[in-house]
Amino acid sequence: MGQLRKNVAIIVAMIMIVVTEAEEHIVGGESIGWTSYPPGGASFYSNWASNHTFIMNDTLVFKFESGSHSVAELTKNNYEKCDENDKIEFYVIGPARVTLNRAGRFYFSCTFSGHCSSGQKLSVEVVTDNFSSAPRKAPSSSTPPPSGSSASVASTTFSIFITTITFKTLFQF
Repeated sequence: MGQLRKNVAIIVAMIMIVVTEAEEHIVGGESIGWTSYPPGGASFYSNWASNHTFIMNDTLVFKFESGSHSVAELTKNNYEKCDENDKIEFYVIGPARVTLNRAGRFYFSCTFSGHCSSGQKLSVEVVTDNFSSAPRKAPSSSTPPPSGSSASVASTTFSIFITTITFKTLFQF
């Protein structure tokens, strides 16, 4: 019985390490957001993305004023040509929230005339877990995490559930 308790404790500890909470990433940062002619030119959004690790089920938040910008998810070919005619997904109301629901590369651009060619486009690589080689960017002290997000509530509920089961298993007589 003692060995069983020890094994359960080890398994629970491993689960707690693996369980991660999805993050929200404000595209371009809180102060810039999703805009045409971004500071730093056409490389602004690719530079921003290179400083982040995107994990499956993270959310991109494109902050923009409705009627001034949009977000289109595109194929790689259309992204490279700034051809927004064949959209995978399309968002016209800001802020647009896009859940990164699979591993792989995602491509986005603004469909307003001239915006994509001015640098308002973004490509991100999404990994399946938090054991990728790139570390997550440390959260900025000026941008608190969203309160009450469903991922946060689910993660907390799951943690409490696992902890309760562990204690009941370990300390029952």
